[in-house]
Amino acid sequence: MIKNTILILTFSCALCLVGANALSQQAQVATQWNAALLEIAEAEDGFMTLKGVRTAAMMHTAMHDALSAIDGDFMPYASRHSASDADAIVATVQAAFVVGLDQYPDQRERLAALRDDWLKRRGGGVRFQSGLELGRAVALEVLNHRRGDGWDTESEYRWHPMAPGVYAEFQEHSGTPQGFVFGAGWAKARGFAMQNAGEFRVPPPPAIESDAYLQAFREVKEMGRFQSMSRTPDQTHIAMWWKEFVESSHNRLARELIHKENLALNDAVRMLALLNMAVFDAYVSSFDNKFHYNHWRPYTAIRWAANDGNSNTQAETTWTNTHRHTYAFPSYPSAHGTACAAAMAVFKESFGDSYAFSMDTPGVDIAGPGSGKIEMSPRTRQFESFDQAAMQCGLSRVYLGIHFRYDATEGVRLGERVGETVISRLLSPRN
Repeated sequence: MIKNTILILTFSCALCLVGANALSQQAQVATQWNAALLEIAEAEDGFMTLKGVRTAAMMHTAMHDALSAIDGDFMPYASRHSASDADAIVATVQAAFVVGLDQYPDQRERLAALRDDWLKRRGGGVRFQSGLELGRAVALEVLNHRRGDGWDTESEYRWHPMAPGVYAEFQEHSGTPQGFVFGAGWAKARGFAMQNAGEFRVPPPPAIESDAYLQAFREVKEMGRFQSMSRTPDQTHIAMWWKEFVESSHNRLARELIHKENLALNDAVRMLALLNMAVFDAYVSSFDNKFHYNHWRPYTAIRWAANDGNSNTQAETTWTNTHRHTYAFPSYPSAHGTACAAAMAVFKESFGDSYAFSMDTPGVDIAGPGSGKIEMSPRTRQFESFDQAAMQCGLSRVYLGIHFRYDATEGVRLGERVGETVISRLLSPRN
């Protein structure tokens, strides 16, 4: 009897493993297309535009809508198709291909090779053909829905006279041409879930004469300076380790968690869609706030402190920050903190509030974009929750010396709101 029971349990476990492997193989449709698309995007522009994260969001929503048309587990984003007779793998692969090719036509050979590798495993027949038709149809609907969303809007920036708290030019530190400001057009884009770019207005930054400003000023001056004696080795590691753009780091984390947790294909695709929509909307919202408040960077604030009207701040005219570079756009709130928190909100929705995980960052820019790469050692950091990771991401910019603490904390709060909004408004489970 015991022997028979053992045989039954062994057989059952074997079936479980077969089922798990099948699910894992299906989820590779999502992770392989995610990795390929983002590699293409980074090679084209280094994530210095919204194109890559926008395309990833569109691609995964198209894949999601194809699956929604077949099984109906979740609400679609843009499609209203129904095709229960379609092959799910074929439909999702074709949807990904159509979106990717539309945005990166010069990558046809690579995208077609990835598509064909998946399609050759599916045979043919009516379900195969129905899957091809469905994938193409939902992809075109998503693309049409996003036409004219202003992701590449060029917006002029009006410089203001030098004054306390006002964003000022520092081309010698940003390495950009005189008169250049990055990202003003991002504040004009149409988000995926937000009603408008200014839907979430953060409170104003502290007044320059306030105690809150003084505290933040002194902190970043000491903790964020180049070769700081106040910053611990771990804080220096945090400053550099979190530098990688969210489009790359958090999509990589998503792929790892999908395989670790053996997510079903529809759950994996939905999470990747929500993730990239949340990151896109986070950038739009943070840049809308940045150009609304036009707040100065620590680099300017510390060097020009003798003129800021606060008798308690002390100027240091040669001050520079941890990586000797400042990004050429206003400081408040932190876009990086906003995007990190929005992404982490999606992970929290998928895996729960208290989920311990590790995250890998192979290497980062030495200073600004195009400065070359430095390998991270160690590459991995451990976290007890997604909230902990989001806050550490935000505060890393203080240790890096490019943001005040209030930039970071308000950015994280904003990102949480954006992420929760994307989750509540889009791709909801059907009742």
